Amino acid sequence: MSAPRIFLYDSTLRDGQQTQGIDFSVGDKLAIAHELDHLGVDYIEAGWPGANPTDDAVFAAAPTFKRARLVAFGMTRRPGRASAEDAGLQRLLGSGAPAICLVGKTWDFHVTVALRTTLDENLAMIEDSLAACVAAGREALFDAEHFFDGYKANPDYALACLDAALRGGARWLVLCDTNGGTLPHEVEAIVGEVAKRIPGERLGIHCHNDTENAVANSLAAVRAGVRQVQGTLNGLGERCGNANLISLLPTLMLKLGYETALGADDLAHLTHASRFVDERLNRTPNRHAPYVGENAFAHKGGLHVSAVEKDPRSYEHVPPELLGNHRKILVSDQAGRANVLALLDEVGLALAADDPRVGQLVEQVKAREMEGYTYDGAEASFELLARGLLQGLPRYFDLDSFRVIDERRWVDGRLVTLSEATMKVRVGGQVHMTVAEGNGPVNALDLALRQALAAAYPALAGLQLTDYKVRILESGAGTGAVTRVMLECSDESRRRWTTVGASTNVIEASWQALSDAITYKLWHDGAGG
Repeated sequence: MSAPRIFLYDSTLRDGQQTQGIDFSVGDKLAIAHELDHLGVDYIEAGWPGANPTDDAVFAAAPTFKRARLVAFGMTRRPGRASAEDAGLQRLLGSGAPAICLVGKTWDFHVTVALRTTLDENLAMIEDSLAACVAAGREALFDAEHFFDGYKANPDYALACLDAALRGGARWLVLCDTNGGTLPHEVEAIVGEVAKRIPGERLGIHCHNDTENAVANSLAAVRAGVRQVQGTLNGLGERCGNANLISLLPTLMLKLGYETALGADDLAHLTHASRFVDERLNRTPNRHAPYVGENAFAHKGGLHVSAVEKDPRSYEHVPPELLGNHRKILVSDQAGRANVLALLDEVGLALAADDPRVGQLVEQVKAREMEGYTYDGAEASFELLARGLLQGLPRYFDLDSFRVIDERRWVDGRLVTLSEATMKVRVGGQVHMTVAEGNGPVNALDLALRQALAAAYPALAGLQLTDYKVRILESGAGTGAVTRVMLECSDESRRRWTTVGASTNVIEASWQALSDAITYKLWHDGAGG
């Protein structure tokens, strides 16, 4: 007997729009929608026709999918108005979407206070509106708003709302934990009672994350019988977000054995889909996100690494490759030989376990971390350190000197602070002296160095500094404390790497990280030294 089928409904393009700091463009919505279709979800809710010009433009563009079904979201007709005369409902029917999801009240308190109508009229609104969608040839879904609060307050009326939706022809009745306050044991108990009356094949679940239980609540509902799960990519949504489909998908498939529309190849696309959305929205991906985070399968302690090398199941609950992710071995002052050997192997520097240079490298890492460096998260600097010790690195350039000046002055009636870097660099036996102004000292240093290297290494034009982090160590030392700089870079090949510098002088620490970043790119581009 095959495992039960779970249908996946994504509301990123509507619920995600309510995330503070996110404002989808039409291009964003269409790109994310096609990424979702490629991933393999069953339903893609593209927005609310008539609510804003962006959503109108998305439906006007009529995105077509190879696998998913496009859904338009809206609300039931207004009180005292026929469905044919309700402008909002008619806009939904005119959207062209093959499926329509209508939100309606199921909490008697909201019916009388928010809608200011009778309980019977609300039931008629639900039934009439869904019937209008079905009559227009659309698949109809009922979004039972505040269902769990409504059920706790008046279970008979909450269930009556579901019955009205069924009479109207709804394919799915979606139970919503709208304020995110219901706990998993409550969800499982309430859904279990509903499932005694309505088959689970007609029920869905939509959870918000206000108690950090949206994923757990969704799984509890599935255990109790629901067969449609709603959520958003990376848990985007209002307040604390929605149930995270990126976490739900592999848990449903790999842990609980449910069937979805996704195959193994689709699941291996999960990490890409998660990071695609973050890149599209200019958000930094959560390194610690379950399943897909950069550190989801990262190992730091030497004993852990030894165990993973022998049997990955010791510290990896699923193989990272199933999700399009990979194992990451971190190197720090906690690292043992196993960490270093694993990371060396990863960068193509495999050594025998008894090679004395392994111990030398471990000791060098620990000594440098005592000085303020860290290689936990700065793998590019570690690789350069290891290559320098084991096989030597080309000298792409040598710094003779640099000077950085900050000047605060009036420019066109505005008070601005400008940074100017003057640098002498030797490249191929020739001394280059360059001067550059930048938005801060690090930017000025970067521009001056690139000017010096541009003729010899034109590929550096594709290098981008994407993140710059400063941390003050030994805060009790005040302004004389050691400063650690972490610099993240990327290039035209979409490769990303991080380097580190440490010094009591923040400019010197920044130079170290910058020098490593450029050396790393030149090495991996195969530049001659």
